[in-house]
Amino acid sequence: MSLKAEMDNEGKRLLGIRNKMNRKRPEFHRQEWFRYKRLGTSWRRPRGKHSKLREKKGYRHAWVESGYRGPVKVRNLHPSGFKEIYVSTLADLEKINPKTDAARISSTVGMKKRRVIQEKAKSSGIKLLNEVK
Repeated sequence: MSLKAEMDNEGKRLLGIRNKMNRKRPEFHRQEWFRYKRLGTSWRRPRGKHSKLREKKGYRHAWVESGYRGPVKVRNLHPSGFKEIYVSTLADLEKINPKTDAARISSTVGMKKRRVIQEKAKSSGIKLLNEVK
């Protein structure tokens, strides 16, 4: 079974760049996420009239901008280079190309069916991203 996806040299180079960018990318938090638990940390654009974050004052945390995005060609790929495909039945598993795609078994699948899917994936050489021992 292959551990890395088949991709051209350009794809490998871009995947390396994206993985480097991911290590440097800051965590984007909602304004005043630390003050009120009920807000949560997920990013929301600040819209307040007197908002220091909206005015991009230097002492405030990072703001979501397009410059933080990764290369288009490798966007939405797993760090190993595979395209993630959600699987919930054996029929879904047959649609996967083992050279470019990897399977992730859906969380709604029970243990008995999960074991059957895992055995089928192993025999057909498909990489599983959330294999249960």
